[in-house]
Amino acid sequence: MRNNASKKKRIVVAMSGGVDSAIAAALLKAEGHDVIGVTMHIWESDASGTCCGLPAIEDARKVAWKLGIPHYVLNLRDVFFCEVVSYFFEEYKQGRTPNPCVRCNRTIKFGALLEKARELGADFIASGHHARIEPDRQSGRYLLKKGTDRHKDQSYFLYALQQEQLAHTLMPIGNLTKDRVREMARELDLPVAMKPQSQEICFIPDESYADFIRAHAPDAAKPGPILDVQGNLLGQHRGIIYHTIGQRKGLGIAAEKPLYVTAIDPRRNAIIVGTKAETYSRELVASELNWIAIARPAQPLTVKAKVRYRHPETEATVTPLNDRRARVVFSQPQMAITPGQAVVFYHGDSVLGGGTIEMVTPATSTGTKRK
Repeated sequence: MRNNASKKKRIVVAMSGGVDSAIAAALLKAEGHDVIGVTMHIWESDASGTCCGLPAIEDARKVAWKLGIPHYVLNLRDVFFCEVVSYFFEEYKQGRTPNPCVRCNRTIKFGALLEKARELGADFIASGHHARIEPDRQSGRYLLKKGTDRHKDQSYFLYALQQEQLAHTLMPIGNLTKDRVREMARELDLPVAMKPQSQEICFIPDESYADFIRAHAPDAAKPGPILDVQGNLLGQHRGIIYHTIGQRKGLGIAAEKPLYVTAIDPRRNAIIVGTKAETYSRELVASELNWIAIARPAQPLTVKAKVRYRHPETEATVTPLNDRRARVVFSQPQMAITPGQAVVFYHGDSVLGGGTIEMVTPATSTGTKRK
């Protein structure tokens, strides 16, 4: 824990009902802090695999009782729908593939929760994320670093956190492996010790994104043309919400060679397909930039960047265009760079910053820009 939290503090722990947040609360309680467990009720769900529904609330309550700490439920369903779910719908309707976890972290988990914690007189909020926050005395900034367990590192989803949020946030399990977290939970006889990890997007239980969108926004599923990169008609799609960049399966068209989605054109309601080589790009423009370890660079900056959570880091050059936009050029072409997803910049273990992928320039001259 950071030095400014070494004395007894009041800390609100975001308890998702999972094992990671349970151990975060347990560690802080063991250090003698005044720990308050809060579960954010952000979606009506009876599914046990989600981190925001009724089963999660009950699991968190049981853990809090076992640890001997108070537990409250914070109703954030309305703000979650406005800030995250509506955004999710609109991005898909615009032919983009959003990352709702990034938005939820910034606006809900480390935004609305921090406000509530202050109302409770808390000094910090804490979460069970596999990442680390450390003050840098030289720069005076708070650094966001990768979690020790590289297979569970969640720093990618946290790049949009502001300095004010980082300054008042603790991540107690960032130096632990997932195996050690579960081992500690078993030692404490916590009821969630072997609970499976929650799914990627908590408000879509079956992970059928397009069906979920269609159920809530029926006008989003409009059939349209499937075109090759030269503009030739190859077939019809059910709706652009059913497709994402790099997709091969489910296109419903016959071809002599495998075809992949290379672009989505919402203006024409069209899916553009091409060869695998045509899914590769070296250049993108990112918007809504947030810098953590450094102030906005005035000159081009060499970084390691990743364009998806599970995507390997690759050397790239970031050139600022203005306060919130930058051009990113990779040393090697990257497959299926997708507008709406996050591009996150690293230097070693530290997150330098990141942004939302706005536009992609194909690596091949015959490619189609997706705007």
